[in-house]
Amino acid sequence: MKMILHRWQLPLAHPFTISRGTITTQESLVVELVQDGKHGYGEVTTNDFYGHTYESMEASLGRLGRTLDRYAQSMPETQWETMLAELGNDMFAMSALDMAAHDLHGKLTGLPTWRRWGLQWENVPQSSYTIGIDTIDKMLAKLSERPDWGIYKIKLGTDNDLEIIEALRSHTAATFRVDANCGWTAEQTIANSHRLAELGVEFIEQPLPPEASSEDKRRVYLQSALPIIADEDCQVAGDVEQCYRRYHGVNVKICKCGGLTPALRMLRQARSLKLKTMVGCMVESAIGISGAAHLLPLLDYADLDGAVLLADAPATGVVVENGLVQLTELAGNGGSLLKSRLAEFKG
Repeated sequence: MKMILHRWQLPLAHPFTISRGTITTQESLVVELVQDGKHGYGEVTTNDFYGHTYESMEASLGRLGRTLDRYAQSMPETQWETMLAELGNDMFAMSALDMAAHDLHGKLTGLPTWRRWGLQWENVPQSSYTIGIDTIDKMLAKLSERPDWGIYKIKLGTDNDLEIIEALRSHTAATFRVDANCGWTAEQTIANSHRLAELGVEFIEQPLPPEASSEDKRRVYLQSALPIIADEDCQVAGDVEQCYRRYHGVNVKICKCGGLTPALRMLRQARSLKLKTMVGCMVESAIGISGAAHLLPLLDYADLDGAVLLADAPATGVVVENGLVQLTELAGNGGSLLKSRLAEFKG
């Protein structure tokens, strides 16, 4: 088996701001696995907050050597622990490798990934469209650019969070979800939740930082007027059980948990605990979004707009249009590279 790594610099349609900072381009690493004339693709972004760079992930992937050949002989799910150990427990690098392995295996067997997993494509949720932190006028402009989405995810963590939602609400009757990205205290969360409920917000994502006390998380869980969904507090498989009775649901990020294999396990475990399930994304191309989309049959909520937030990218795949995720019957994950354009985006 052959592995090829692609560094990309992906331009955003607008500067994207959350409580931790602003980006105008997204660095992305794509893993390409080649076997018997078939190509499998997986994607992961670099991330300053979690300390993952091109160099660190490429160094991890460089350790694999002939271990890669295991993927040609068995299903990706059976090799995940072995590969992770070879990568030195680098979850971000593992996420791209695992996604590429699922894509390749689907193409070798002629099945789309969701069907190979035995899932049914029924009543899948729509995706939200994310509006990053900005001035209220610019956030309203972003809303007006995408007027036909039924769900908007609003990034908060400012000094005027309620004012932002009030202004946006005056322009649409769509469903709102808010993500404070660890920017609130327990007191702020509980107080804000009541007004946000009045404004038609569906849930609050990760209002408290992971280091907040268990007592504060439990108090927010019990006293919030809205469901609380874990993000930074639900990064790997062992975190799901810790979210029980501290959160009403979990947002699984493929890059954080180490790929589609653990994401599938985490979602099934969350459903067994009666937690709401969600899959989110980074700002990423259709390669990453195509992989994540196959988890939709297991979700209550979806946030898969990462490719929509880009101005351009050298990839095609699953399309998310006004929140509707178009089903793919293509073998594997459904994403592919526009190889004639790769040089335009070289990182």
